[in-house]
Amino acid sequence: MNAPTLLIMAAGLGSRFGGMKQIAALDPQKHIIMDFSIYDAMQAGFSKVVLIIKEEHQKDFAETIGTRVAGKVPLYYAYQKMDSLPAGFTVPEGRVKPWGTAHAVLSAADLIDGPFAVINADDFYGRDAFVTAANFLKAPHSPSEHAMVGYRLGNTLTENGSVARGICSIDEKGHLTGIVERTQIERRNGVPAYTEDGGKTYTALTDDTVASMNLWCFQESMMGEIRDRFSGYLQENLPLNPLKCEYFLPLVPNALIREGKATVEVLKTDAKWYGVTYQADMPQVQAAIANMKDAGIYPTELWR
Repeated sequence: MNAPTLLIMAAGLGSRFGGMKQIAALDPQKHIIMDFSIYDAMQAGFSKVVLIIKEEHQKDFAETIGTRVAGKVPLYYAYQKMDSLPAGFTVPEGRVKPWGTAHAVLSAADLIDGPFAVINADDFYGRDAFVTAANFLKAPHSPSEHAMVGYRLGNTLTENGSVARGICSIDEKGHLTGIVERTQIERRNGVPAYTEDGGKTYTALTDDTVASMNLWCFQESMMGEIRDRFSGYLQENLPLNPLKCEYFLPLVPNALIREGKATVEVLKTDAKWYGVTYQADMPQVQAAIANMKDAGIYPTELWR
């Protein structure tokens, strides 16, 4: 079995942050969030890294992350292209929005030759999360046995606004039964809560609620499932919302679970998530990185 590959979804722009938050420096050495994700992944036993980007941004990524890890990490680029669609489909007139995270993963299909993990470019997942993911992917599993690293919701919130999180339902065996996307979660009177009516009412959750941060652990077979289900998704959703429908990654494992064709084990972690959802999040993330360096978790220069 081939050692696992790490896919990093980096094609999106941070509209709320105000720019390409994927390449915002976090320390005096100009490391970005992906430096730490790649460093942790390689320490955990991943074999190579694939960055999924927009083709026009390759120069930006090559001049930041690419030059630093050259010769130390097998790094590849995959391009998420608007016109990369199944036969019989074309980009609707006026569409500028990308096709979603499942489509992004599909962009890397030719670079996958074994089990793989998927992460967001702009999330700091923590060392334990990568070790947990790698241990699962390096162990023998059937093609239908996948996993997801689940976070305590309380460890994934920002002080600077609301966040979107996939709230997980889990059965007694520790398997995922479904994910519901809650797009506006924030602390209310010290308790996580979400609203679906623009803030008129809130529904409370708990800090221990399991949340998905898009850290998926897939067998190679998942890539075929994503490809095979894309046409059906477009047939159903393009007529309803041609300019904005998105083929989100959780749709595929959710469907496989409903159909009884796969299992997704929830691998819980106590790691604290850090992310730059808003510009005001940056100082907190920079301080956390500095503290982890002081504690010896990371060297001053990751790639020296």
